[in-house]
Amino acid sequence: MEENNKKITIADVAKLAGVSKGTVDRVLHDRGGVSRKSMEKIRQVIDELGYEPNVYASMLATRKEHVIACILPDSVKEDYWYLVREGFEKGGENIASMNIRTRIFLYDQYSPESFRKAGMQLLESNPSGVVLPPFFKNDTYTLANALNLRGIPYVYVDSKLEDDGHFAYYGMPMYKSGYLCARLLTLRTSPKQIKGVLVVRIIRDKMRQSDPTLNRRSGFLDYMAEHYPSSGIHNLFIDPQAPKDTERQLQTFFKSHPGIHHIVMFNSRVHLLSEYLSRNPDPDRVVIGFDNLEKNISALSSGLISALICQHTDLQSYNAVMALSDYIIKHKRPERKDNFMHMDILTPLNIENY
Repeated sequence: MEENNKKITIADVAKLAGVSKGTVDRVLHDRGGVSRKSMEKIRQVIDELGYEPNVYASMLATRKEHVIACILPDSVKEDYWYLVREGFEKGGENIASMNIRTRIFLYDQYSPESFRKAGMQLLESNPSGVVLPPFFKNDTYTLANALNLRGIPYVYVDSKLEDDGHFAYYGMPMYKSGYLCARLLTLRTSPKQIKGVLVVRIIRDKMRQSDPTLNRRSGFLDYMAEHYPSSGIHNLFIDPQAPKDTERQLQTFFKSHPGIHHIVMFNSRVHLLSEYLSRNPDPDRVVIGFDNLEKNISALSSGLISALICQHTDLQSYNAVMALSDYIIKHKRPERKDNFMHMDILTPLNIENY
């Protein structure tokens, strides 16, 4: 039997749907003016035939160059946000031939004002889509609302705010990741053995508007309240730019709380504790962190950290770019609005194979 490799065209769709080619074109490009009955029939035929628009012809015909923008904290190569940037740029390379380019707007992660300024610049550039990692909650809401008013689709990565306006989300299930973190932290310990937990947190902006791990922390606290209700939770805020101060703070804390052996950090910087941990060994200590940055992997390999909960960070922003490009070119939405990345648990025993 000879295989039929005939290219499906708009004319084929129109003929089977019993409508004009112009009506099919209006449905493909969301131009309106088509009855619900005709629209449903056309989409049914498109699905049955497996029709896909000619991407390159469509883009060349419009002669319009699209821009997908991303607003990111400025970072250096070893940082978490640099991985997000790499994924975004890789996605940009993949779609460059389709008249779509990418643009990054950077800001100081310790300054809400810097975020607002970058957000204004992004809006003024009038992009066709935006990759948006939430950072300063109120300012992110403001930016998201502005994008919605302009009809610009935006995709959350890393974490997401609880609004219905986002086009998609690619990232960890934040609440569950915190719940899992608490489970790992207490896995081999009875309730009577846990005298308390130290949660090490980063000093961010002065007004503390930035709290990107809030949902993760909520999941952690809920697990502890359910399973270890008598265990005290202690918060210690450190300055990532002042390592000597961090070591001094930890010394002071553990001198006052010698019975506490469980430590957790909800962001990607658990490696900031390495100096203290290496100078003050404790066979009963359990330390859980997040993300496979090189410095975190080094601390894990040397046994300073018990486990890391990891995600494919660069894949989040890459997928966000590809989802937006599919929408710009084909008006195709992701199958799911929330696309949760799987969580990998790394220990000193399996790190070599990761």
